[in-house]
Amino acid sequence: MPAMPSPNPALCAPPVAPVRGPTLRPEEFTLFQQLVHELAGIWIAPAKRAMVEGRLARRLHDHRLESFGAYFRLLSGNMAERQTAIDLLTTNETHFFREPKHFDFLHSTAPALRLPGRTLRVWSAACSSGQEPYTVAMVLSQVLADAPWEVLASDLSLRVLERARSALYDMSLAKEIPEDYLRAYCLRGVGEAAGRFLIAPAVARKVSFAQINLNEPLPDVGEFDVILLRNVLIYFQPETKQAVVQRLLRALRPGGYLLVGHSESLHGVASGLTMAAPAVYRKPS
Repeated sequence: MPAMPSPNPALCAPPVAPVRGPTLRPEEFTLFQQLVHELAGIWIAPAKRAMVEGRLARRLHDHRLESFGAYFRLLSGNMAERQTAIDLLTTNETHFFREPKHFDFLHSTAPALRLPGRTLRVWSAACSSGQEPYTVAMVLSQVLADAPWEVLASDLSLRVLERARSALYDMSLAKEIPEDYLRAYCLRGVGEAAGRFLIAPAVARKVSFAQINLNEPLPDVGEFDVILLRNVLIYFQPETKQAVVQRLLRALRPGGYLLVGHSESLHGVASGLTMAAPAVYRKPS
């Protein structure tokens, strides 16, 4: 890969060491559980109490608070801190080329979806730190050449969107990317940037990012040929799943495809769709 310019040092800071502090009591966990469900539609299972405690511990430390209850009270009058808490509690794991059969499907299907005079549009509806939309962009770059296409990447978390916009990743993640894609669409860091790689600007500029809460009425984002909602529905209660899927289907063009995670299903969630491949559903034309 060609060399890339030195990145912003702020984007390369090492992870902050965990902070030890108060214990999250069951009744306090319930408060955060209900808040996240109300704002994001995500239900945090009781087994995740240690995760909630770990992710919020530094915020208590930074605000010099002695209990999670005091931190919850802080959130009621501090919208910026509330966004920070939601960011910390709703960020999920992601990888480049995760569930690769979906990208094989996109590779084979995208040329047929591209119509003359129209831009092919793909939406990564829960993009986290960006690996999914950049994977889509690499696949479309390879298969569509100079034909017009674009990717919208959205997430509820401002923190992960900021990271995703940087298009900068630790070199340890490069092993997730097939060698031909790595050579064609990534730039290896040298000098101060050693140990990192950058998504090539020609690919990254085709991806736009937006904060969108899937649990609320959607902004006017237009229509899409493919929407990826992968490994998200598992965090929703049944009624929330149905509402989210219906919102997204209204943004899916007739004949377009909705992709969910391989551990997920739209059975009982949405009707009138045809399964085109495992975890791939087609909207009627």
